[in-house]
Amino acid sequence: MRSSGIFLILFFSVFLTYLPSAADADFRFKCGENGKYTANSTFGTNLNLLFSQLSATADFNYGFYNLSVGQSPDQVNAIGLCRGDQKEDACRSCLNETISELVQQCSNCKEAIGWSEFCTLHYSSQQLFGSMESSSPFILWNPNNASDPPPPPSLPSPAQGNGNESNTTRTIIITVVASIVSILSIFLCIWICTRLRKPREIIETVEADEIIEAEFLQHDLATVRAATNNFCDENKLGQGGFGAVYKGKLPNGQEVAVKRLCSGSGQGDLEFKNEVLLVAKLQHRNLVRLLGFCLERDERLLIYEFVPNTSLDHFIFDPIKRAQLDWESRSKIIRGIARGLLYLHEDSHLRIIHRDLKASNILLDKDMNSKIADFGIARLFVTDETQGNTSRIAGTYGYMAPEYAMYGQFSIKSDVFSFGVLLLEIVSGQKNNCFQNGENVEDLLSYAWKNWRGETGLNLIDPTFRNSSTAEMMRCIHIGLLCVQENVADRPNMAPVVLMLSSNSTSLPMPSQPSFFMHSIIASEMSSSAGNNSSVSDLKKSKEEPLPLTNNDVSITELYPR
Repeated sequence: MRSSGIFLILFFSVFLTYLPSAADADFRFKCGENGKYTANSTFGTNLNLLFSQLSATADFNYGFYNLSVGQSPDQVNAIGLCRGDQKEDACRSCLNETISELVQQCSNCKEAIGWSEFCTLHYSSQQLFGSMESSSPFILWNPNNASDPPPPPSLPSPAQGNGNESNTTRTIIITVVASIVSILSIFLCIWICTRLRKPREIIETVEADEIIEAEFLQHDLATVRAATNNFCDENKLGQGGFGAVYKGKLPNGQEVAVKRLCSGSGQGDLEFKNEVLLVAKLQHRNLVRLLGFCLERDERLLIYEFVPNTSLDHFIFDPIKRAQLDWESRSKIIRGIARGLLYLHEDSHLRIIHRDLKASNILLDKDMNSKIADFGIARLFVTDETQGNTSRIAGTYGYMAPEYAMYGQFSIKSDVFSFGVLLLEIVSGQKNNCFQNGENVEDLLSYAWKNWRGETGLNLIDPTFRNSSTAEMMRCIHIGLLCVQENVADRPNMAPVVLMLSSNSTSLPMPSQPSFFMHSIIASEMSSSAGNNSSVSDLKKSKEEPLPLTNNDVSITELYPR
């Protein structure tokens, strides 16, 4: 970057020294005085080759072109520059037109420079980098009439003036031109640095049209405060590891849910806006829709569509409300979650790993359709990425895949594991880490596996609908066990899972043992070292130091740019 800035400064210095004495033409040129070449000479061949390769092989990252062809004394050197707002195709077209003009206007010249409104090109038999041209200075002036021009100062003619006065005038002109060059170069370098800077770990940068979109999505803090009655407790819908959620009503009457993010996230304004734009582009009936955001003072607020029936955990884990969800409703919820997760993994413009899929992050609309929510710790992948690693574990104990909890390795298969746990919870109506079996409390995965092996899977089904047809319920238990297998490669992707759930004719492979033994080790170490309600975000990855994780009710969030 520093060397590119030096090249640009040198180029502008050369460029301004060749400015013509009039500005009344669209294209201007100046033929150099370094001699002529013959048509069939080596220099002529090298020049033609340079012209054919210059724009075709150049790197457009900076809008700056340079190329050398041949060996001294027949070497040809060229540099070119396009105006900063020119796209790649327009830039190359302008350079090619400049080449055509110079071939006609400066026929057989060993040096020439041409410039138009959009680009500039300079070729020479001499080296163009590392030296500054200071001869033949020219000045551009404004040819328009001034409304009230001052009386022009009288200048001595060359015949009347002496040599010192001429030298002084020349020095002043050169000094002014050099100052202008320096100022323009500094501003150009700042502009390029700003243009090329990419936020840390951000995959998609905010372009001009996206900035307009961001402004359209942005709400001022006063409006959000008024909508939530200044974030009063009466409007508080819930509290998670990533912040509190409040119900609100916008001036147009639309009901919304406002998530007030925790302060001190370490995420910059640009990264926050960029991430909001990415999530706002996710459009699926089984994802909660992001409507806007607020970034003002120390506040970072996310504005979502309001979903009236709260979250899934308020139903399936409640001894009274669970009866409101019959098997048909639960089956529809399961299929909706699977379709939403498939969209995140394969059908959206980026591959997105949710990393915190659980019952409390599944919202239910007025028709009890499921919507995946809370992308606070989601990771964005480009389409050819399949997995990632982190030294800071974020999520909820009980839903974490073992490779993520122990080693920080996450992928779409870690989301599949969480889906499998959630599926078994929906069928059983009980939390994964406290399955009630008579007077005994067991781990859900171990209990499911034990009953599956013993062909007593009916013991896992929620008693509120055991009298219903159980074939589909048993199939869901089978699919859930496929998703929570300990070996990552054995778990299916979400595409075959969606197919398994929608077609009873699709045969299911036999599941292998889930990773409940590893869960038991972690739970034992956690209870002995940190207590049942421990909450730690900086988690180590070594086997020798087991990870302290959260319980089912609290998420650990990783508040860093993604």
